[in-house]
Amino acid sequence: MLATDEEPGELSRTAVVTGGGSGLGRAISAKLAADGHRVAVMDVDAEAAEKVAAEVRADGGTAVAIAVDVSDEAAVIDGFNVVRDTFGPAEVLVTSAAIAGFTRFDKITLDEWNRYMAVNLTGTFLCARAVLSDMVAAGWGRIVTISSAAGQQGAPRQGHYAATKGGVIAMTKTIALDYARKGITANTVPPFVIDSPMLRQQQEAGKLPPTEHLTQAIPAGRLGAGADVAAVCSFLCSDGAGYVNGQVIGVNGGAVV
Repeated sequence: MLATDEEPGELSRTAVVTGGGSGLGRAISAKLAADGHRVAVMDVDAEAAEKVAAEVRADGGTAVAIAVDVSDEAAVIDGFNVVRDTFGPAEVLVTSAAIAGFTRFDKITLDEWNRYMAVNLTGTFLCARAVLSDMVAAGWGRIVTISSAAGQQGAPRQGHYAATKGGVIAMTKTIALDYARKGITANTVPPFVIDSPMLRQQQEAGKLPPTEHLTQAIPAGRLGAGADVAAVCSFLCSDGAGYVNGQVIGVNGGAVV
């Protein structure tokens, strides 16, 4: 195992980042690779995943791209088998894969509701379940789920999204309770408004207000960045975070307290 320059005692481990092909997942993949971990970039978009993995390798890191639809149980099982064959058992998992959108509650169709549940909640469940046997065998593991402030306080026209993210928070706490004595921690990071391609697309579509309006609700006076979330994930995935378990650690500029 290799030690990183930043933390001489920190081991290089096998890390999996779902939704790693863009936005938060991209930033988290880059940060974990910079920490010295071997990173499996999982995304439903194979081309996007490979682009991020190539960026990591170009920066001197170790990464592989794996195309996985996290809502597909068989695909998740196959994807984590590829991780094991490539880098060894998974020791770190960050679940960033998700879909988001806006629909008035009474207009949400059952198909739309089920799709959100399948990707955001069931997908997180399937990926967490897939790594736990590896982590139990190792007596060490780090699971970080990316939830949302919407799961803490609700969000207008996002009843389906908020429900899935609230479920992710509760599920993460349960994993923490069930596996704490196995050397495994599970924490969740609920961001507020993060500057990302998805956010800009929603602004262009008129579904979100301009940035200057959004920042009025944020005491820090700015949007969050992928690096803000990645820094917290980096700590939670480290040896030093072994006594931080079952926690909801918001990255929100003070917008949710």
